[in-house]
Amino acid sequence: MGQEDGRDEERPVHRVIVWPFRLCRYQVTNADWEAFRKATSREKQPYVHLTAPVTHVNWFDAAAFCHWLSEQWAMRVRLPSEAEWEFAARGGVELQVYPWGNEPRVYPPARWQEGPEPIGQTEPNAYGLFDMCENVHEWCSDWYDPLYYAVSPEQNPPGPEHGKRRSSRGGAWRHHIKFSRCAARSSIPPEFRYADYGFRVAAGVV
Repeated sequence: MGQEDGRDEERPVHRVIVWPFRLCRYQVTNADWEAFRKATSREKQPYVHLTAPVTHVNWFDAAAFCHWLSEQWAMRVRLPSEAEWEFAARGGVELQVYPWGNEPRVYPPARWQEGPEPIGQTEPNAYGLFDMCENVHEWCSDWYDPLYYAVSPEQNPPGPEHGKRRSSRGGAWRHHIKFSRCAARSSIPPEFRYADYGFRVAAGVV
């Protein structure tokens, strides 16, 4: 986990063991959110495509969706940890820079002009996961600490016990560079809502 030639908060590179888990192949879409919104009488979110990832959701919104989906599916659904997300993004290849390999992708200039694009427009990684490190930032369950890697446990690290910002991973359509490295870390306060922040759901394996 991490990248030696990355930013300070991505070091030290360290070995992590994550317990078996499942991660949704796609980011949660506007269509998914619409079902949740109607069932819980929430305000309508601004969006263009039903099949694009939902945005303008804060960490609490994402956690509430997971709680609702847990009831619908009769199983515990949650946000992934940073460690789980990075493990999944690499697609089984240790120290791979991007989900698709070690070289940056070149996208047509017409992409991502006005918002996130419908899910699954590019090839999935080796685990069959779409849009890892691109399209929108994805909320993680962890509190954020730039120094956490120095004290992170090897077994299934849950993140710091407290903090002021929540961790997120992945690239976003609003950035000049539309994708991120697997090891790249980001964070914002959990109450913030941005046009390039969404999420995908995870679950344990029984």
